[in-house]
Amino acid sequence: MSTQGNESALKFATRAVHVGNEVDKDSGAIKRPITMANSYALPYDPTDMNWSSAGANLYTRNGGTNQKYLQERVASLEGGEDCVVLASGVAALSGLFFALLNKGDHVIFSSVTYIAVYRLLNELLNNKFGVETTIVDTTDPANVEAAIRPNTKLIHIETPGNPTLMISDIAAIAEIAHRHGALLSVDNTFASPFNQRPIELGADFAVESLTKYINGHGDSMGGAIIGKTEYLDQIRAQSQVNLGGTISPFNAWLIMRGSVTLPLRMRQHNENAMAVARWLEKQPCVSFVAYPGLENHKGHEVAKKQMAPGFGGVLSFGLKADHDTHNKFVSHLKVITSAVSLGHDESLIVFLGENDERQYLYPEEFHNGFFRFSVGIEDVEDIIGDLKQALEKAGLEVTE
Repeated sequence: MSTQGNESALKFATRAVHVGNEVDKDSGAIKRPITMANSYALPYDPTDMNWSSAGANLYTRNGGTNQKYLQERVASLEGGEDCVVLASGVAALSGLFFALLNKGDHVIFSSVTYIAVYRLLNELLNNKFGVETTIVDTTDPANVEAAIRPNTKLIHIETPGNPTLMISDIAAIAEIAHRHGALLSVDNTFASPFNQRPIELGADFAVESLTKYINGHGDSMGGAIIGKTEYLDQIRAQSQVNLGGTISPFNAWLIMRGSVTLPLRMRQHNENAMAVARWLEKQPCVSFVAYPGLENHKGHEVAKKQMAPGFGGVLSFGLKADHDTHNKFVSHLKVITSAVSLGHDESLIVFLGENDERQYLYPEEFHNGFFRFSVGIEDVEDIIGDLKQALEKAGLEVTE
């Protein structure tokens, strides 16, 4: 199926299948193949070529065919004009920051973000390159407005936030940013474009760790920045070509393959996470559950407004137990795997202890240690059954 010229008329799931894919002209294959070459044939006279250009197939660091196809699909799913795909989610974040920010610029960023953002903005760019930074609780847009300076260039938020699931109002913060001449970037990894599309809510950039939900199978790494071509061309030239954050053709192909089932998987992630969150809420041994789909979540009303049709597959929860009992509980899990990352087909859990370097930025209920739980697409009865038997074996009280 050719989607050229009629993408906007197609629904999300149809675009997830077809955008970026055409019949291969050489073989007739209905799925585009992996192009593993690192170099491409030069024209008759190559002497006037721009060797740092990302505009044509030249050298895979400048961009390759599989990367191009994936960029077309991700831009379409996010509702954006253009997309740059890089080697990892961190490559996308650092690529955005390094290309846009200069010495003396000011950045506001969420108090709850991925650890690499905290280190990039609060330590590396701040201390080494003279970029000014302010950490803000962005759940209240008034805090963002109060932190604006004349030299504020960028506001970066993550919603839902990793790992506390805090929610920030994208449309409200976009209005504040633009009124003050600043740009807004949103890390959309926890939601995925199936549930939330920041560009459509007014953000200038959406950032995705393609490693997570968009790939969905735990077998490749990639990252994406979605936005206007005028900015993304800068990122291509600086962060992709000159800093070398290029995705491999094989990883781009794997993510392209995985993205086809994103709508199907996200429906199951959404449904399972809601059921697990409601079950955990009822357990006497659970001290708190953080999930934006729950009515008692501080950001629930904002999440309802900007996340549809669901609230994602990640939640956090704590136990009324000492440190070692948290680890005992995890040791008894059989279906759920103790591992980092999220958005895989299988359920993953990680225990974050009392000494996390960013604890001072988290709500009080997180201070005694907690779990970040990426709920997979297994049968939810098996997920809940695994939680139940592991809690019981750890000596904790459980109800049905």
